[in-house]
Amino acid sequence: MIEKDKIEIRTLVFGGMFVALMAVGAVIKIPLPGIPFSLQTLFVLLAGLLLGARGGLMAMLGYILIGLAGLPVFTGGGGLMYVFKPSFGYLIGFAVGAFVTGKVAEKNTANSTRQMFIAVLAGTGAIYAFGLPWYYFIANYYLNTPIGATALVMSGFVMTLPGDLIKMALSIFLAQRLAPFVSGLKSKER
Repeated sequence: MIEKDKIEIRTLVFGGMFVALMAVGAVIKIPLPGIPFSLQTLFVLLAGLLLGARGGLMAMLGYILIGLAGLPVFTGGGGLMYVFKPSFGYLIGFAVGAFVTGKVAEKNTANSTRQMFIAVLAGTGAIYAFGLPWYYFIANYYLNTPIGATALVMSGFVMTLPGDLIKMALSIFLAQRLAPFVSGLKSKER
């Protein structure tokens, strides 16, 4: 019982740190047409790599919940009405992306860079799988600001891809450097 409580406390502490990193990552952004470029994907992928599927998912859900509760932690503010912003699908994708990244990374017992790349590639794919359709639906049917599928893929995927590749590489680099620290904490709890 005590060991499980310590693990849960550790998960809460690291999860809280990633919630804070996500909020900071939303503020540090490069304005681009359409979807803002932020450091959030870096922190999503890093959460999955370091906290695993469950921990990464919980951290992202915590971030989404405090934003929907009204704290201005999202790139464009906060509040329940944020659900009706085109970029909200990416927030859903963040939760799924952290989970997918963590799930694939958990199978990486050898800590190989190749497997970590597969994990962050899958996680990034999950983010886009939720972000792009939500953006399309909200822009076209709720906001009545039509955007074609080609234009959306260009602005919401192709233009952000170089930055995402850099963030994917950086998340792997950081995870490899931070994993021994996180592992060290786990072994001290036992």
